[in-house]
Amino acid sequence: MKMSLVQRVLLAWVFSLVFLIMLVLKLDSKIHWNWFLIFLPVWTFDAILILMLCVRTAGRCKQALNPREEQQNLRRTTWYLAALLLKLGFCLALCSRLEKLTDIWLSVVCIPLWTLLVGALVELGYRVFCYRSD
Repeated sequence: MKMSLVQRVLLAWVFSLVFLIMLVLKLDSKIHWNWFLIFLPVWTFDAILILMLCVRTAGRCKQALNPREEQQNLRRTTWYLAALLLKLGFCLALCSRLEKLTDIWLSVVCIPLWTLLVGALVELGYRVFCYRSD
């Protein structure tokens, strides 16, 4: 299950477009669907990404790589999985708040998103400064 870069970008674009169309229709009160249905394209795309990540990880387990490269790949894969789970947690918390299933503060809903953004900054800084030192 190897997708080219163009296929991945097209897939992301299509799911984003469908999500934005559904979001605009919901906010304009043209449709009265559940918020969980509105976020379905986001979760479908995340499920595809998790599946691709699992397939790629399983493929790497079969190959014989040097230990340093294997450790870097494991760290990167762990970060990608954590990022997807944080995004999923934010979307679920946001949907449950919008549907009034829970009465939690918006700042608490945003904690997974903030954690994801801080982690992305740390990852970016690590990649920039780690590759410069090599």
